[in-house]
Parts: sequence; C-alpha cells; structure tokens
Amino acid sequence: MIKTVCVFCGSSTGGDKLYAERAEKLARFFLRQEITLVYGGANIGLMRVLADTMLKGGGKVIGVMPKNLVHREVAHLDLTEMHIVGDMQERKAKMSELSDGFMTLPGAFGTFDELFEMLTWNQLHIIEKPVGILNIGGFFDPMLAMLDRAVEEKFLRPEHRGMLMVEDDEDLLLQRMNDYKPVVAEKWIERLKQGKI
Repeated sequence: MIKTVCVFCGSSTGGDKLYAERAEKLARFFLRQEITLVYGGANIGLMRVLADTMLKGGGKVIGVMPKNLVHREVAHLDLTEMHIVGDMQERKAKMSELSDGFMTLPGAFGTFDELFEMLTWNQLHIIEKPVGILNIGGFFDPMLAMLDRAVEEKFLRPEHRGMLMVEDDEDLLLQRMNDYKPVVAEKWIERLKQGKI
C-alpha cells in the first residue's frame, strides 16, 4: 500500500491556472488518503502549491534539496522535514529512498529528468516502484507520442513502455500505482546484443 508519494513538478505554475488548481486538488487528495508528500523542497511554482496545501491541511511534507539551491533561497522553510543533499543525483536517490512511488505533474527539464531517471532505474531493476504521470490538460501527450514512436522504431520494449502509468485522475492513478507489479523482461539485454529485439 502506497503511503508516501514523491511528486515531480515544475518550479513555475505554468501558463494555465489549471495546473495550479490540479496541484492543489492532488494535495487535498493526498490529505484525505493520509499520504506523505516527498518533493524537491522548493517554495516556488507547482512545488509550492503542493507543499502549502498539504501543510495547511496538516499533512506531512518532506523536501529534498541540493545545498546549492538552498543557498539561492528557494528552499521552503516550513516543511515537516528537509533533507539537504550534495547534488542533483543524490537528491534523486534520496527521493527514491523515501518514497513508495512517483507521480509527475507538468514541468520542464528537471521534471522530465526525474521522471525518466526513475523509469530507467525500474527498467534496470535498481528500484521496483510505480511511476505515473498525472496528465493535466493533455500536457504530456507529445512526450507519450514520442515514447510510442520509440516502441515502433524498436528502441523501447513494449513492456518497458508499459511501466509508465498515465491518468488524468489522481484517484485512478493511485489505484494503478497500488496495483503495480514490476516488469519482468528476462534476459532482454542479452537478446538485444544478439539483435533479436
């Protein structure tokens, strides 16, 4: 049962108020489900919307931030816990350690990096934790089309494409994450070397 979710999302609120509204809705959903939020620890953008909504509702919020960003004064100072780490790679490792699963909201380079790193770690069996996208307003549709293209062109195996759960409803997404079973693709690297896939 998932009780701690790491959310990857933007340090901006984006150009459509829908993004912030849905981030707030997700936080209220977490409060009802008694889910702890793990996130990047910032006091800006969708990250702040999530954290502030959780904190106002009495929820538990854990931030993870590299020390160089803390020094730039973007750290949220009122979190339940704040972990200061050395760099971005250590940040992702700590977020993974603290979390039962991952949800992704709209964002940019940092958000995409975190999403794909967790998918890659699952593919390589470094972790075995569910990874999902809350596809607000179809924001991720072009990215999902690119992943489908990667499958068509045989760069991405269908079972690995299937690791990424996508919903536009947080309740459905959490249900799927709770039902997640790690992908078993026996000896896929060996078959790839032999040109069989």
